[in-house]
Amino acid sequence: QVQLVESGGGLVQAGGSLRLTCAASGRTLSSYAMGWFRQAPGEEREFVTTITTSGRRIYVDSVKGRFTISRDNAKNTVYLQMNSLKPGDTAIYYCAAGQISAMSGEYEYDYWGQGTQVTVSS
Repeated sequence: QVQLVESGGGLVQAGGSLRLTCAASGRTLSSYAMGWFRQAPGEEREFVTTITTSGRRIYVDSVKGRFTISRDNAKNTVYLQMNSLKPGDTAIYYCAAGQISAMSGEYEYDYWGQGTQVTVSS
């Protein structure tokens, strides 16, 4: 089992920066793709970014050039550097650990953190 705990959220003005941290315990993250998702009030959870086991990064278009996902397997930790924040980035941010399904070929995120609140003011 994998336990994930996010931290680093907070209140920031538009244009500011935050770095989110996802710390894992129970198992090492080296064999997992790690993703960040977010959920705004009244909306469904949205994919933000993923870093695969080989280091390949995928970003949703709305955060490209502003957000950077990274991982440190030795520390069993994943980060999300968020720059040039916009009010539209306001959401609860969740990290998740996933693996590619042998059946579907898609990532299945089986382990989730509790979330950390990011609020960007105008």
